[in-house]
Amino acid sequence: MANVIDITGLPPERVTFAPSPLAELGAALHALSEPGHHPGLHGWVTSTAAGLKTDLADRLSEADFLWRSSRSDILLPARPGATLAEELDAMDAIDDERFVAAAFEITCTGRYGLPTPSPLVDPDERARVREMAAARGPRQAAFTDRMLTDPDGLRVWLRRLFEDCEDAFFGDVWRRVGIQLAADARHKTDLLRHKGLAETLAATSAALSLEEAQDGGGVRIVVDKLASGRTTAFASAADPGVTFIPTSFGWPHLLFIHAPGWRPVLQYPVAGPELPAPAALELVRHRLEALGHPMRMQLCRTLARGAHTTGELATIFGITPPEVSRHIAVLKKAGLIRTRRRGRYVLHQLDLQVVARLGSDFLEGVLR
Repeated sequence: MANVIDITGLPPERVTFAPSPLAELGAALHALSEPGHHPGLHGWVTSTAAGLKTDLADRLSEADFLWRSSRSDILLPARPGATLAEELDAMDAIDDERFVAAAFEITCTGRYGLPTPSPLVDPDERARVREMAAARGPRQAAFTDRMLTDPDGLRVWLRRLFEDCEDAFFGDVWRRVGIQLAADARHKTDLLRHKGLAETLAATSAALSLEEAQDGGGVRIVVDKLASGRTTAFASAADPGVTFIPTSFGWPHLLFIHAPGWRPVLQYPVAGPELPAPAALELVRHRLEALGHPMRMQLCRTLARGAHTTGELATIFGITPPEVSRHIAVLKKAGLIRTRRRGRYVLHQLDLQVVARLGSDFLEGVLR
């Protein structure tokens, strides 16, 4: 998919790797509200949710549209601070129009990536936001009305909510994971300095790559995600660059902030030995398409039970050897079967490990 950040002419020092307490809190809140996305965090989610006081749990439910389906840009600072309080101070400094527009851009406008007026000043945008919020239920509708009628009061309420999260559970979380995230950011910074951006992106995520146009047309970071987005490292005239934020709660998500006028931000999961490398979305698509043909499904059923030659398959299914070869070529190109030679015979067999991972690869791809 076309997810790109044009970085042509950007000095290397403008590419920043840094941990963010606010971004990690957002990732933790997302895991609490959507535990199905994060089966590896089941134990933490269960114990943390059970320990929440009723008042805090209710308030989190009121505001969860800011982090449930995706993450509002206000929770992913372009210039991470050392502490949550420092980042909340920076969030408080955002003017009301920009803050409210950012809060609603994911769930209430449907126009992310396009310049839109603030619902605080534009009646049509305000009506659209209210209509979309109402479709998501009374809690979000009530929260939306509060933000539109009393943005200052709502922002004070939201800051207090985040501070209470820090007292209740996130302070312990950050003490545990902050050191790891800082170490990862330092490692990526050193890698960038000594090995360059291409190698650094590859070490950050298999879903990130660097493309340089052969005709000198520019340099861009490519983000392998189903959703499309396009921005430039100079989107924020006051602060050009790209910010990378590591997270220990994020997998399988790779968040890409590319709203107009905002410095691009990518939040990436810190790699671990227990995490599989993400499959390229194009490869997942090829594999699903290869399995979409009924004859290839039948061939896979037979090849899952053992190795067969082209002639054997032609006899079993009553089709010609060239037809079998064409189907086998599609499956082989998709990486779904393995072949080996035994004397003058070529044997084909389904790669069970690859097929077993296909469902997980698809799910990781749509959640990325």
